[in-house]
Amino acid sequence: MTVGDVPVAILAGGLATRLGATVAALPKALVPVAGRPFIDHQLALLRDAGVRRVVLCVQHLAAAIEAHLGDGSAHGLSVAYARDGERLLGTGGALRRALPLLGDACFVLYGDSYLEVPLAPIVAALDQSPAWGVMTVLRNDGRWDKSNALVQDGRLVRYDKRSPSPGMAHIDYGLALLRREAVARIPPETSYDLSDLYRDLVDEERMIGFEVTRRFYEIGSPEGLAETRALLEARR
Repeated sequence: MTVGDVPVAILAGGLATRLGATVAALPKALVPVAGRPFIDHQLALLRDAGVRRVVLCVQHLAAAIEAHLGDGSAHGLSVAYARDGERLLGTGGALRRALPLLGDACFVLYGDSYLEVPLAPIVAALDQSPAWGVMTVLRNDGRWDKSNALVQDGRLVRYDKRSPSPGMAHIDYGLALLRREAVARIPPETSYDLSDLYRDLVDEERMIGFEVTRRFYEIGSPEGLAETRALLEARR
């Protein structure tokens, strides 16, 4: 596989409740950051990394996102959409609903994350492994959020977002690469958290870790939004 062969599923259906009045009637993807909607920055980063196709998993104010991006051609990408339906399905359920659009493997990215990481080495890691997925992890030591992954001798041995243990020093970076078999394990049309899939795959030794060293940025919290705005404003 090459990066261009692998679509990126962006989980962009959340309600942005932590941002409160900051976003008002906007979906999180369209929150202004450095003069542009945040999704524009995400797509530019993916395009520059070699991505050709994106599938947006949407629900909250989905029509506004679709109206802004269209088919993605203005961003040099092909963009398709998968909607949750009548009720929110959670991160895992939304990804499962998008499965017909995703092919044999897909990257999974949260809609509020800005991650400057090369994608080709992650694709190579999965190509060289029988695993069903690759989780990017960052040495965190409690700096940005609660550490939730245990890495020993370069190997991901435990992951638990709900009940992290004291020995964990790494954190899920917010980007994964999954084979179709992994996504297909999620029960269809069911509310399901993606972190539960990751936990089970790690426990079964079907998910490997890929350590990154550059910190992540996000707009899911007021503090994170301010940091990301400062980063991208400095580059304008």
